[in-house]
Amino acid sequence: MTKNVLRIENSDARRLWLHAQGLASAPTGPLDLLGIIERLGFVQLDTIRVVARAHHHILWSRNQHYREPMLNKLLMKKRAVFEHFTHDASVLPMATYPLWRRQFTRMEAKLRRSGWYKSMLDDDGRAGILARIEREGPLSTHAFDTVCKDKSVAWRRPPHKQALDFMWYAGELSTSHRQNFIKFYDLTERVIPEAIREDERSDDEQVDWLCHQALDRLAFASEGEIQRFWEAADLPEVKRWSEAVRRQLPIVEVESAAGDWLPALAPPDIEERLQTLPPPTSRLRIINPFDPVVRDRNRLKRLFGFDYRIEIFVPAANRRFGYYVFPLLEGDRFVGRIEVRADRPSGVLTVVNLWLEPGVKLGAGRQDKLDAELKRLCRFIGLGDLIWTGQPPDQTKIDPVVSPSLTV
Repeated sequence: MTKNVLRIENSDARRLWLHAQGLASAPTGPLDLLGIIERLGFVQLDTIRVVARAHHHILWSRNQHYREPMLNKLLMKKRAVFEHFTHDASVLPMATYPLWRRQFTRMEAKLRRSGWYKSMLDDDGRAGILARIEREGPLSTHAFDTVCKDKSVAWRRPPHKQALDFMWYAGELSTSHRQNFIKFYDLTERVIPEAIREDERSDDEQVDWLCHQALDRLAFASEGEIQRFWEAADLPEVKRWSEAVRRQLPIVEVESAAGDWLPALAPPDIEERLQTLPPPTSRLRIINPFDPVVRDRNRLKRLFGFDYRIEIFVPAANRRFGYYVFPLLEGDRFVGRIEVRADRPSGVLTVVNLWLEPGVKLGAGRQDKLDAELKRLCRFIGLGDLIWTGQPPDQTKIDPVVSPSLTV
């Protein structure tokens, strides 16, 4: 133990993290969609729709008045958010844009060094795409018909798609809107408000903002966790920032789920946060696999003792659990995982499997809370029936539980 260093016990650390990420309280009350996105910093976009696409599920988890069309309205009509690349494609508050310019430069430089850049359309080809968009308005990749010449790589995108993405990564094009999740590209000057585009910030100011904002949203963090939050700065840049602000930020020790004490940086108001930290809701929540609270698997395991992986890229025969399995959060503990699938044409949500963590029992109270959350999930995606079915795979350490059929 280091003298005069604030120590944060594991239970408080879990609560701090969940509170910072908007999962400590019940997801009720008036909906402030932009406020949720601003609080999170960004929301990852994903195409998989086993139940609901990740971005919709993440937002619904913070406020269950949210419905899917609301995000595109915020993007297309209000221009209150924009899309770009953090660790993956994400939606960010429009106010972040001036502090995000370095990411356009970083992504462009990275792509120019790659083989991917060499296989896309050349300068003239990209100029032709820009001319069409300027003339015709927002266009999707389906408006173009170039063909990939390299047939040896099945996943290679056609040259026009690579060009569109390159100009999007570099900030020359922006997402205008989406239709059925298909992205429509437009000239950035027609998407990003003029006042936002004219707001120029130095590179140092951008790095300082990104690091401070990451730490604020993490509540406590290592330099590596700060770097991985946005992935818009390199680790050496974060380390230089850390050295420059070290006297302004408290150094704390955070207890892990295993009982170890690890050093971390904390925001200046960490003691006030601890003193005013509300108790977590007792509600049981079905969390999306791409939710920011579980995205950093090492942090998740260190704080909660919850070993979680997405197995969508694991061959079916080698999966421990299933293709798309959702963590279960109850209060400030991850108590299990559940596999559910939505059949929208038939209006049915099917619970395929349920696995509880060692020592967690499915008593009547927990069963009622899970049933209530499943029914809320049904209402969110517009389904009328809930069915439990199937036999779970053989597990050696975690016993699956199968419940009888239920009706919403």
